[in-house]
Amino acid sequence: MCRNIHTLHNFEPAASNDEIHAAALQYVRKIAGTTKPSKANQAAFDHAVAEIAHITGHLLEDLVATVPPKNREVEAEKARARAVASGRYAPRVAQAS
Repeated sequence: MCRNIHTLHNFEPAASNDEIHAAALQYVRKIAGTTKPSKANQAAFDHAVAEIAHITGHLLEDLVATVPPKNREVEAEKARARAVASGRYAPRVAQAS
C-alpha cells in the first residue's frame, strides 16, 4: 500500500483533520493511479477524498485502544533511527559556518 500513509490511531495528540485529509488524498491517488486528475475527473477525485476523510474521522473516533496513546515525537525519532540503521538515510549533521 502507500508508504506515505501513516498510522493515525492512538496518538497523543489525536490526528488532526489535515493529517486525515492527507491520508485520504494519498489513498485516492494510489487507487486512481495519478497525483493530478484530469479536469474531467477532478470533481470525482475531490469527492472521493472528502468522503474517505470523513469516514476515516469516524473510524478514528470509534476505535478503542487497549494501550496508552503513543507520543508522536518519540515515534518519529524511532522511525528516523530505523531509516538510518537500514541505510536508507544518512543521519543529519549540522554544518559549521
